Amino acid sequence: MPRPLWTGAISFGLVTIPIKVVSATENHSISFHQYHLEDMGRIRTRKVCELDGEVLSQDEIGRGYEVAKGRTVPVTDEELDRMPLPTAKAIEIVAFVDADSVDPVRIGDSYYLAVDGQVAAKPYALLRKALERSEKVAVAKFAWHNRERLGLLRVRDDAIVLHSMRWPDEIRSPESLAPRDVELEEDEIDRAVQLTDSMALDGISGFKDRYREALEDLIAAKSEGKELPEPREGEEEESGKVMDLMAALNASVDAARESRGEEAGGEGATVHEMKPGTRKRAAKKTAKKTTKAGRPAKTADSGKKPAKKAAPRKRTAS
Repeated sequence: MPRPLWTGAISFGLVTIPIKVVSATENHSISFHQYHLEDMGRIRTRKVCELDGEVLSQDEIGRGYEVAKGRTVPVTDEELDRMPLPTAKAIEIVAFVDADSVDPVRIGDSYYLAVDGQVAAKPYALLRKALERSEKVAVAKFAWHNRERLGLLRVRDDAIVLHSMRWPDEIRSPESLAPRDVELEEDEIDRAVQLTDSMALDGISGFKDRYREALEDLIAAKSEGKELPEPREGEEEESGKVMDLMAALNASVDAARESRGEEAGGEGATVHEMKPGTRKRAAKKTAKKTTKAGRPAKTADSGKKPAKKAAPRKRTAS
């Protein structure tokens, strides 16, 4: 088992469950050092006092908060530990909610909660069963690294997982980022749905970090004095070229089907010709588009000249 990052307890009503927190993920990224180009000497970061220029060790460094220019209030670890905070040594469950009600944008790092001693086995299993039977997740508060945090507890296999979460006011609104007044044809939407179906998988466990593998090959070749790996040849998109959206969707569906060993060019796979004057206005559709609030959506002015249609290029499955 990895070294525990934190020890404490889960507070579940009047039930206390002693636990140890261990990281649920591993970082396999390749990290680089900085070095001097002239003599390959390692470049290191030093912590230097700006008053006397002395290089300091970690046990000579404290923390403090600058309340005014030139005035810093020191705060010790002992003072932080004595703060009257209920979540200082406990992960306090405050509510149970449906998993679908949690915005994934708010979820951060993940940790496994392991029992700390045999006395914790029964209440740990009780909480796990309660989460499974209710099909809910637990919202909790806990204090780590000098701040109170919001967390989410759920079951993964036979373990309870803690996900750190951002507070509601830490999430930026995407309202100004979404495109507005976009006109879409129904056959374009249908074809996009067909593309999602043709690319559907039962799981994502088969994906690999191709960049890290290529980086390992590069480092191995350089360290052994071998020739560097050649870049993979791929199709280069012509800059400024505009492709018919439906043609791109059709080509994408065909490529996805071929990658699965299915026959390309199935039903509805013909290229959509974009001829001047053939685009329909969204307001004339029989099926009204509505906004999330239930009001009719605004439609874009379709009086603009359509972009020149570029001949679709055949794509091969990779």
